[in-house]
Amino acid sequence: MSTEATEPVEQAPQPVFASLEDWVTERFLPMYRRTLGGEFRWCAEWWRHAEAISRLTTLWHLWETLRLKPGSGMAEWYVHLDHHLPILLGARGPFYQCSQTEHLEPHPAHAVPAPPWWWTGLASAETAGT
Repeated sequence: MSTEATEPVEQAPQPVFASLEDWVTERFLPMYRRTLGGEFRWCAEWWRHAEAISRLTTLWHLWETLRLKPGSGMAEWYVHLDHHLPILLGARGPFYQCSQTEHLEPHPAHAVPAPPWWWTGLASAETAGT
């Protein structure tokens, strides 16, 4: 039997919020208020917008990580927030068709597939110019 003291295993910090929805409703919306309409848009059914879910998930995960960083963690988080917030809430952002009380389903852009020869021809044209 070893007489060496075993070092305690450090537990990974647990997130403050169990889900994205919890973070949005309990932290994000109460904290980052804007007068809605005109420049700023929000949709009460924000979870129907894929881009909003992606951006908010990024902000939530960063918040959970950077809140633990002493000193500059929250300042670093605000750099990310300041980038995403005008896009997320902007008049041409993911909620641009919605109002506080009405969700309008966003329609994704349509793409026509390139002809099978397109990418081969493009690569040949690029190398021919060098």
